[in-house]
Amino acid sequence: MSVGGGQKRRSRSSFVSVRYVPTDEEEELHRQKEAQNLRVSLHQIKNIETILNLVDNFNRHLHLTLMVDRFHSSYQEYYLALSQALRDILAKNWIRTQQFYQMIGGKRVYYLSLEFYIGRYMKNTLINLDINEQMIQAAEALNIKLNDIEELEDDAALGNGGLGRLAACFLDSMATLGISSYGYGLRYQFGIFKQQIIDGWQVEVPDDWLRHSMPWEIRRNQNEIPIHFYGKVIWNESTKSYEWTDYETVIAQAYDYPVPGYKNNIVNTMRLFSAKADCDFNFKSFNEGEYISAVMERNKAERITCVLYPNDNIAEGRELRLKQEYFLIAASLHDILRRFKGEKRWQTTSNLQVPGKQSHTSIDFKCMPEMVAIQLNDTHPSLAIPELMRLLLDNEHLSWDDAWSITVNCFAYTNHTLMPEAIERWPVQMIEKLLPRHLQIIYEINARHLQNIRNHFPSDNDRIRRMSIIEEGSIQLVNMAYLSIIGSHTINGVAQIHSKLLREFMFKDFYELTPLKFQNKTNGITFRRWLALCNPDLFLLIMECIGEDFIRNDYQSLQIFRQYALNKNILLRIQQIKMKNKLRLAHMLENEYNIEINIQSIFDVQIKRIHEYKRALLCLLHVITLYNRLKKNSKVVPRTIIIGGKAAPGYAVAKKIIKLINDVADVINNDTHIGNQLKLLFVKNYRVTAAEYIIPAADLSEQISLAGTEASGTGNMKFMLNGALTIGTLDGANIEMLEECGAENMYTFGFTVEQVQQRRQQGYDPYESLKNEELRLAIDQIRDGYFSPDDRSRFHDIIDTLLRDGDHWMVLGDYQAYINKQDEVSRDFLNSQLWHSKCIHNIGAAAKFSSDRTIEEYAKDIWHCKLHKNGLPNNIKEEFSSTNHEQISRHNSTDSFTIRDTYEEQL
Repeated sequence: MSVGGGQKRRSRSSFVSVRYVPTDEEEELHRQKEAQNLRVSLHQIKNIETILNLVDNFNRHLHLTLMVDRFHSSYQEYYLALSQALRDILAKNWIRTQQFYQMIGGKRVYYLSLEFYIGRYMKNTLINLDINEQMIQAAEALNIKLNDIEELEDDAALGNGGLGRLAACFLDSMATLGISSYGYGLRYQFGIFKQQIIDGWQVEVPDDWLRHSMPWEIRRNQNEIPIHFYGKVIWNESTKSYEWTDYETVIAQAYDYPVPGYKNNIVNTMRLFSAKADCDFNFKSFNEGEYISAVMERNKAERITCVLYPNDNIAEGRELRLKQEYFLIAASLHDILRRFKGEKRWQTTSNLQVPGKQSHTSIDFKCMPEMVAIQLNDTHPSLAIPELMRLLLDNEHLSWDDAWSITVNCFAYTNHTLMPEAIERWPVQMIEKLLPRHLQIIYEINARHLQNIRNHFPSDNDRIRRMSIIEEGSIQLVNMAYLSIIGSHTINGVAQIHSKLLREFMFKDFYELTPLKFQNKTNGITFRRWLALCNPDLFLLIMECIGEDFIRNDYQSLQIFRQYALNKNILLRIQQIKMKNKLRLAHMLENEYNIEINIQSIFDVQIKRIHEYKRALLCLLHVITLYNRLKKNSKVVPRTIIIGGKAAPGYAVAKKIIKLINDVADVINNDTHIGNQLKLLFVKNYRVTAAEYIIPAADLSEQISLAGTEASGTGNMKFMLNGALTIGTLDGANIEMLEECGAENMYTFGFTVEQVQQRRQQGYDPYESLKNEELRLAIDQIRDGYFSPDDRSRFHDIIDTLLRDGDHWMVLGDYQAYINKQDEVSRDFLNSQLWHSKCIHNIGAAAKFSSDRTIEEYAKDIWHCKLHKNGLPNNIKEEFSSTNHEQISRHNSTDSFTIRDTYEEQL
């Protein structure tokens, strides 16, 4: 494509035989003309230097990095060149950020997570660098549509849902708050699967997000880390320590991804590890015909980071999952210790004689908790606890007591579930086979832990049994949540109700033993992606009313926006922005699904993982109820119900629910009697990018899990921030949202946690709910095949879960309260001023749910680290003169906190 010229763009494939190749003189003339046009068109534009640099870097990368010319390049190559140009802007501050952290010498935070649901990089980077407008101008000067380029980027779908998305939000906030931090995860070749819907059924296909070049990553060849599996443990008499021998080795290859803070020059790092074989390809065996054995070892190693969440319904899949978890934490801890030991101020020349070794430079590991904070994002990284013990005991030759004190004071654990079945438990036999030394250490941790319980609760054998890390039964299991609690100095839940239930039920015994360990840290979301990026019109309106501080340093100031709840001009603009977002989403859905959508209808949305406790079935029963009312010619406020989410590949009931939703949608959407008064749509392959379209357009957010089952939820916060009203149970963060916005601005219904427990104790009977005629009709229609005429018994198993099997998630029990509240929603929606006033109250009340607030609380209460909200100084060297370094060297034997405080006071 000729930029600025009139020549039509042609794909490479159109030049098969003979094509016109411009001469050098023609290309140079074209470049000069283009540069002149650019200077003329941009000479009065703000930040012209940034725009010109972007254009220049784009051309440079197109020609010198990708080695293609402008006449015959594709849009994919344009995307890569623009990304490289943008990365050039990041590069300087990425390096300066690490220099800055090295110079201040403060505590570093390491966030270990098996998931990072990043989404797309380009747009988020443009927002955080505050150069989105400049990039748009540069693209226009290059005769490129930036939106078209951005659509070419694949989601980095390295997560399954809320857990991974929360981790991504946290990294964004840590960079914006200036916390010296790293995110550690795995670089899966295939992320969470792409969901296709074929004949109404979910079909999983690989998400090959790395099939094109990944312009945002930097491969760190010098950071190759050997990771061991299998083998045996022997006692080395000469060193008086255990040795792990005869192991298989896999190499962890590090890839770094930039994490820019918001308008503060800080660029933190997310480091992902990829697995590769420890040996070169055996070419001799290959040539001799041993093709399979020649590649088997290589493939076996690389399989560790092949796919996110292998199917753990089979033994091989479970072992691979355990390998993934150990691979992550072993590589991460190696990197953490390398960085800590590299700090000169912890090194002292010691005459300590270690058997079999000469005098050496020793490291004062007792200082490690002052400089290292490691956060375990759920139980997946919990093997980090025995791994750090192994490194300190076997490699560094510390005593057990010293190693244990260091370990506990480095680690903190976040729990993300109230489902006992969701707590990871690994067979002892599997750990013994895969990680023999770690099982020894876990046994010793457990023995000392049980002795501690005996000391506090003498003769309480049942408590000892309940609190043991090793669960006895037909198969011995290691409870990873218990290991995480014992090996961490702090345990936190992610919403007030969640933390309360952890203390009172799930981890009651541990709370009674160590109550000061337990805290709450209510989850949050980054306003940068979930407002500035996905809803720019609303973002600009809020900034016009209250300024920009709420998105960076003063999230609480968003509450000021509630003052505009009765301002008719702002109410009108809120309505217009919502309608614009609905129109954008409607166009996308109409093109994708060939369905006509009424943008005047209530956009009623439930998008989340498909799991029974999240109760998509309850939402569906309401849809069927509305349909039946319309068939009886009752008046119904028009609705478009949008449901989206993925079911785990091995979760048969969840996949059947998706099929039921699609079958119901086929009937409703093709019924000419009801027209566009009611539509039901299942959005396939729900992911971050889809959420960025759907959430700003939603009128109503469905957060209807059974009370006491959802730990927190963060989707509810995203909808709230974007002006959707919530219909929800008193579960997870819904309770705190209610406290913030007021009962008059939220539609709550259903059993409370206490009522759920009471009904379970008294004997909950789902058949009692069938006295409701509308519910009974809907159940009969599903059971009798009204929505599945080709197979009338298709959904009998779903009906069985609701009736014969006891309706564990109390879908039927909450039905009538839910329907009543939905009727209230319909009435309120007809009053535009009332509805949009509630929207403004919700937007303002979302202030509490900024991930910046959450991370500030982690930093203050758990990590005990400093924030640098003002970002990088313009000149680091001026901030740290040689005088500073001389002062540090004079204090190299003083307490590390004094050293750090001295640095930061001078900063």
